[in-house]
Amino acid sequence: MMNQRSNPGQLASLVLATLFGCVVLTGCGVRDGKDADSTGDDRLYVVATTTMVADAAARIGGEHIRLNPLMKPGVDPHLYEPTPKDGIALREADLVLYNGHFLEGQMEKALQALGKKSYAVAEAIPERELLQDVESSHADPHVWGDVELWIQSLEVVGEALATTDKDNAEVYRIRTQEAVAELKELDVWVKGRISEIPEAQRILITSHDAFGYFGEAYGLQVLGLQGISTVGEVGLAERVAMVDFIKDKGVKAIFVESSVNPAVIESVSQDAGVRIGGELFSDALGQGGQMEEMNGESYDVGTYIGMIKHNVNAVVEALK
Repeated sequence: MMNQRSNPGQLASLVLATLFGCVVLTGCGVRDGKDADSTGDDRLYVVATTTMVADAAARIGGEHIRLNPLMKPGVDPHLYEPTPKDGIALREADLVLYNGHFLEGQMEKALQALGKKSYAVAEAIPERELLQDVESSHADPHVWGDVELWIQSLEVVGEALATTDKDNAEVYRIRTQEAVAELKELDVWVKGRISEIPEAQRILITSHDAFGYFGEAYGLQVLGLQGISTVGEVGLAERVAMVDFIKDKGVKAIFVESSVNPAVIESVSQDAGVRIGGELFSDALGQGGQMEEMNGESYDVGTYIGMIKHNVNAVVEALK
């Protein structure tokens, strides 16, 4: 039994590991998720963790799958605390898709324990193409910022669906090819838009370091107040250093993130005398069905393609 001085985070982790983990593996006496579902839906039951992974599954699986996305728009995967309901969903799923590289934080061990029905879509990317996190022993998980890298993750989703549901395998593979073609066009579009920013002004500053792959792929210097995870707090020294950097480089704008508390970056904005250039989607997509328009083109920010277009348009318009 822990005393009152025990670390609250350690206590929470212990409770989650005990409750969530045993629900995934054995049920722990909790009512079976399929018994609770009276729809009689016999389609492939797919559980996806993040909104980006869920979008890939929806794009390829379409009407042939019953998709359960665990995380909603605006949810920070680094801090997400799984519930017993999530545990039941994972145990009953025919297929589980997640990002990997510890993006899902507290869920990682339970996801790995699911065995062959579980796919970490970002972990199929060759190590040489990954950015390493200097503060931890694993790679930066935010691979979707580089559209070419995300294509590889999307292909993992397509093959996982085809392998698990052989009756519809051909459909999944055709849709994967179509989705890959769309993303290749998106990659070209991103490069064209970023080229509108003068090279000296291609400095992207955000709440946390979620845009490393984006910067590496498209030629921007990226700095985040926090590291690749949002766990922990930003110290005074980091804030002062960021303010000095912004003033020294004459940065035109900095950005808040949809899944991160904006208070600290807004404080830096005030101290540095630099404007907020907009809100970027970093670790989660926007709300599905929310349409935006730029240069005569409309897109849904609740999709991966729409998220990328929103972010690129916001960055270009603020920095050019």
